[in-house]
Amino acid sequence: MAQPQKQGEWMPVPEAPAGCPPGLEYLMQIDQLLVHQKIELLEILTGWEQANKYVVKNTLGQQVYFAAEVSECCERQCCGPNRSFKMSILDNAGKEVMCMHRPLRCGFNCCCENWRPWMEVQAPPGNTIGFVMSEGCACVWPTFVICDANQQPLLRIHTPCCGVGCCQCSPQYPVRSLDGQDVGVIQKQWSGLAKEMFTDADNFGITFPVDMDVKAKGTMLGALFLIDFMFFEHSNNNS
Repeated sequence: MAQPQKQGEWMPVPEAPAGCPPGLEYLMQIDQLLVHQKIELLEILTGWEQANKYVVKNTLGQQVYFAAEVSECCERQCCGPNRSFKMSILDNAGKEVMCMHRPLRCGFNCCCENWRPWMEVQAPPGNTIGFVMSEGCACVWPTFVICDANQQPLLRIHTPCCGVGCCQCSPQYPVRSLDGQDVGVIQKQWSGLAKEMFTDADNFGITFPVDMDVKAKGTMLGALFLIDFMFFEHSNNNS
């Protein structure tokens, strides 16, 4: 398993309140996360798809988590963004505090309901806290549903009509309550022409209410990774 990067400042470990899944106490007083994908030099030079790695920071620039993809080499090369994977989330001690599982699925435009993308989020590993499901007609831009551990809907994430962004566009994915109120957003951030053209390393921002349940926050982080794979791995690999 990949180890967290020791460069830079880590967020101090907050005190965990009763009932908070271990590792999610970092999210208690946070209303925004910045997610930076690490650039893989071997991938740039050879085009050989590597497992993705991400640094997750707060607005002070302190590292909150390190995220590392665990997947099969053959699936990465042959199935591209549709591959199955586990996203392992590590804290500053290198302990796996959360993980996300995405099975092998068709792309975002698949109309077969049984093969639409979804993700299970666990914190700690083995304890399911939520799911990210896609709904509606997948022939157009899909809507994602943030569900609890019993697959009951909590929030919806709406895909913009320009789902992958264009030129220097930074597409936003509004997060809304079930009654349509805006509660947050996931946004792909423009990384510069050279980085966008020659790598599939992406930067994202995610916002949510500071008092949102930490399980929902963790599941939204999983949705961010699912969106990255579905839309931005796809567009960069094909180019």
